[in-house]
Amino acid sequence: MSRGRMGGSVAVSGELPELLLREPRQTLAVAESVTAGHVQARVAAVAGASNFFLGGVTAYTLEQKVKLLGVNRAAAKKVNCVSAQVAEAMARGVCALFGADVGVATTGYAEPSPADGVAVPMAWWAVARRGVRGKFSMRLGRVECPGASRVEAQTILAEAALAELVAWLREDRLKGGARAGKPVALRPGGGARDRRRGC
Repeated sequence: MSRGRMGGSVAVSGELPELLLREPRQTLAVAESVTAGHVQARVAAVAGASNFFLGGVTAYTLEQKVKLLGVNRAAAKKVNCVSAQVAEAMARGVCALFGADVGVATTGYAEPSPADGVAVPMAWWAVARRGVRGKFSMRLGRVECPGASRVEAQTILAEAALAELVAWLREDRLKGGARAGKPVALRPGGGARDRRRGC
């Protein structure tokens, strides 16, 4: 997803009411770090969002990730709060915090961080879907934004997370209805999509 595609983002987000409100209806919550509210803003910009969007949090520090989302302090500290496991914990945690059926999370770097071995802006995204017995299905992925400024990276990362959410919901509906909690065929490499997007 290249920079400056706000129209594309709106179009993708605009599918959420149809995908989430069709029976069985599902609710959505968002946990953000690196994107700092960009995902929530895009969801809330959709007409009818109040019918499915329960809310979200921007947990920017380790302390808030632990306090609000139940992220494991020791594990997160080792990776400066940026890993697939942290994103997954955030997505599960925001479902628990809001009582949502679906949770989306982002964590990463909006700028290069040489001290952490990060050459370009990047993030891990995660989508958690709660099943009828409380078990979660997960999808995870990584996005890189070489050449992007801080705000451009936040925009690209937010759009990528939403696009993956919509793609999974769309795929699920095409298979005959929401199947949250049932096993989902994930892609090679543990189900994580590694997206190195030119910015």
